[in-house]
Amino acid sequence: MASRIRSDTRHVSRRVTPWVAITVCMLSVSALSKDVESGTALAARYRQDVTRRLDLPPDEQAQYEGHLANALAASGLASLPAQYVVLIDRSVFVQAVMIFWKSDSGAFEFIGASPTSTGKPGRFEHFETPTGVFAHTLENPDFRAEGTLNEEGIRGYGRRGMRVYDFGWVPVAKGWGNRQQSVMRLQMHATDPDRLESRLGSVQSKGCIRIPASLNTFIDRFAILDAAYDRARRDGRSFWVLSPEREPTPWSGEYLVVIETVRSGRPAWSPPPRF
Repeated sequence: MASRIRSDTRHVSRRVTPWVAITVCMLSVSALSKDVESGTALAARYRQDVTRRLDLPPDEQAQYEGHLANALAASGLASLPAQYVVLIDRSVFVQAVMIFWKSDSGAFEFIGASPTSTGKPGRFEHFETPTGVFAHTLENPDFRAEGTLNEEGIRGYGRRGMRVYDFGWVPVAKGWGNRQQSVMRLQMHATDPDRLESRLGSVQSKGCIRIPASLNTFIDRFAILDAAYDRARRDGRSFWVLSPEREPTPWSGEYLVVIETVRSGRPAWSPPPRF
């Protein structure tokens, strides 16, 4: 918005009368103020930039807002300042990732949703993605995918340069054998663009959260989960992992919330993938 306003004002004639110039200035400040007051402007960018999206009806959006509020409150985070939050529904009938903006008043606003893939237990070293609220901190630094192929010809973290969001080691029951308590490294990342991204919307992973590449870029560009990184940058620290193309907002967040809704079948807005 700011760059567009600057471009418009550069073309104002030098012979313009003072009151016209003042009016343009007032309109520019008003538009900027409106953007600064709300983080909902990213909803339009989500529709523009994210190629794989789910269209939740208003009643479903409201239900997820309630689930999100309850999960944060249960973790003692009901009074968070305004920020973005990433929500995952690991239900086998949903498999969706969503972004919400929490205002200072406590209201949640839906930004966008896309298909995801969470853990598919039943095989060795496969976990069910744990539920709960997970902080994105500097204790577990993010990194970027190298884009190399594994022994099965898969780019596990997606194409080169995709950001891998690391939430550290978390307790979770094993998805195989005796199902006893164990730990897994919880990450959120893109996946192989040729062989696995088409499977998003179904349980597929070893426990991590797979998201579309365009959503990975969106979260990275707009610093959706970068609150801890931004605080450290204000203290003079620098981080190679942050994109030079990032466009941070005043509402960088730091929480990933994973829930599981009770469903008896697929909702129409979350169709199963075809592969």
